[in-house]
This record gives sequence, C-alpha cells and structure tokens, in this order.
Amino acid sequence: MAAGSAPNCCCQHRTKERTPEEYKDLINRLSRIEGQIRGLKRMVEEGAYCPDILTQSAAAGSALNSFNRVLMANHIRTCVADDIREGNDETIDELLKTLQKLMK
Repeated sequence: MAAGSAPNCCCQHRTKERTPEEYKDLINRLSRIEGQIRGLKRMVEEGAYCPDILTQSAAAGSALNSFNRVLMANHIRTCVADDIREGNDETIDELLKTLQKLMK
C-alpha cells in the first residue's frame, strides 16, 4: 500500500470508517445538541427571558465544544497517527489548519 493511502483514513479519502461505539457516541452527542438547539428556538418563539436563553445557548456551545474535542481526539489517534507512521507528514499541516479554524 502506498504511503498515505490507509484504507480507513479520513485524511486521504475524506471519509472515515468509525467503530460502532465511536459512531454511536458521536450520533448521541449530536442528537442531544440538536435537542438543545430546538429548545433554544422554542424559548425565543415563546419570548423567554434573555438570560435564560443565553444560559441554554452557552450549554449548547459547551456541548458542541465537547463534541469537537472527542472528534479531534479520535482523529488524532487514528487518521493522524496512521498517516505519520506511513510517512505522510502533510497530515500535520492539515491538523494545524483544522486547529486554527477551531480556535478562532
């Protein structure tokens, strides 16, 4: 297999084959976030008090940050580590670009 062409690496093929556990965890997190966003919309529609909406918005933001941390950790443990082992150092540049986007 050529360097950088790992079969399950999200860095080269722009897809990622996840374990059932990883998939379930990510989907559960996103479902909770989706519910929080729907709740925020309902609060605005019902004229909820601004600080209450802001508190819920902060909770949704925190949940998204947590989702990003879990996804990034999984990415580093799998895609990035595999690519580095195979000599594909371009993955490091991609990781740095991604981190810069997350830290805006």
